[in-house]
Amino acid sequence: MAARDADAQALEAAAAYAEVEKALLARLPEHKSVAGPTLERIRLLCELLGEPQHAAPVVHLTGTNGKTTTARMVDSLLGAFGVRAGRLTSPHLAEVRERITLAGQPVSHERFVQAYHEIMPFVDLADPRLDRPLSFFEIVTALGFAIFADAPVDAAVLEVGLGGRFDATNVADGKVAVITPIAVDHSQYLGNTPAEIAGEKSGIIKPGAVAVIAQQEVEVAEVLMRRAAEVGATVAREGLEFGVVARDLAVGGQQLTLQGLTGMYDGIFLPLHGAYQAHNAVCALAAVEAFLAGGVTEGEGLDADLVRAGFADVRSPGRLEVVRRGPTVVLDAAHNPHGANATAEAITEAFSFDPLIGVVGVMRDKDVEGVLEAFEPVLTRIICTENSTARAMPAAELAEYATDIFGEDRVEIAPRLDDALELGVQLAEESGSSGLAAGGVLVTGSVITAGEARVLLGGR
Repeated sequence: MAARDADAQALEAAAAYAEVEKALLARLPEHKSVAGPTLERIRLLCELLGEPQHAAPVVHLTGTNGKTTTARMVDSLLGAFGVRAGRLTSPHLAEVRERITLAGQPVSHERFVQAYHEIMPFVDLADPRLDRPLSFFEIVTALGFAIFADAPVDAAVLEVGLGGRFDATNVADGKVAVITPIAVDHSQYLGNTPAEIAGEKSGIIKPGAVAVIAQQEVEVAEVLMRRAAEVGATVAREGLEFGVVARDLAVGGQQLTLQGLTGMYDGIFLPLHGAYQAHNAVCALAAVEAFLAGGVTEGEGLDADLVRAGFADVRSPGRLEVVRRGPTVVLDAAHNPHGANATAEAITEAFSFDPLIGVVGVMRDKDVEGVLEAFEPVLTRIICTENSTARAMPAAELAEYATDIFGEDRVEIAPRLDDALELGVQLAEESGSSGLAAGGVLVTGSVITAGEARVLLGGR
């Protein structure tokens, strides 16, 4: 009887959550909510809610790639030191509630629904006073703030959705601002050069903060340093104040030695693949050192065993994530040339697939040619597909780009993602059946494509 009651409650909670998610997704989508950029809309909502964004000290992250994984690393490290963190990231892979976590776990269906109904009366008060109703991203950001304030949490780890200066998360003031590598993406909103984009992203560096800056192009670094000087922020730069000392491949990930802001840490196992993840890791370490500075003895650093424990617990779904064996299927959310190049390098280093079949679905507003050119040297064949969103580029249109880059004999078309996955597995099995090498499948091109494939393959 108790088991049946629990099952019924779970079904009821899931149904209520589905209704809330539907209502949120009916709002203006986040990629369109940057028109007429301003923080006044989210500021009004937060004011009505009692300023929940100021309830806990903040680690704020922006950049072009690596933000979500670095945020996960910061969260895991803080947890290892007994700091209960709330984390707000975007986009999600399968469910909106994945964006809001407490102590490393997505909030429950019940808590998400409860928080939604708690803030909606304030949304209804705000909407008539604004030029247009609050967007999906603005409401989800406020939801995260409200959940963190109510929990409460000891720290809030906030990932910028788009840009920085006018991103809804920027109504919070980061004690630590982390800027991961900046390249060109979302150029229609942020600018056409890395320096222009850096100007937008530098807006999260606030007076008195510590700015943890990953390795950047010279012109980008100059913009970030100028902003830090203007607001009186302390700067910590990868390659100068902190950095990756040594990196070796290991089963299931890599072994690292990292120079932090306050100490050297060796024997760190990171269960993620790729050199870029080592750089994300050292940025996360520096951010946590800066955040915990009050409890660190000068020159002694953090407890190395806790640092090792924090990194060993890191998980980053949809980032070179293995979701099937025999043949191996790997998911990766790379969606711009910078990310695609890093993924191509990492999968070549970490795996020995022959052949490697790509199942690729992209958004029509991305640099499609740049993404395909990055993957061409490592993919034996490419299957062009599409995800379920309105922004998805049709598979046939993607195939036209792919044919120019890969050649007609290396391109397949399968508009349905499930069919594309089935074909990818079939091709990997057939071509990898002889010799010592085994075939593999890489599903990539978009966070949505990776997320939908994850659900289809049972990774949810």
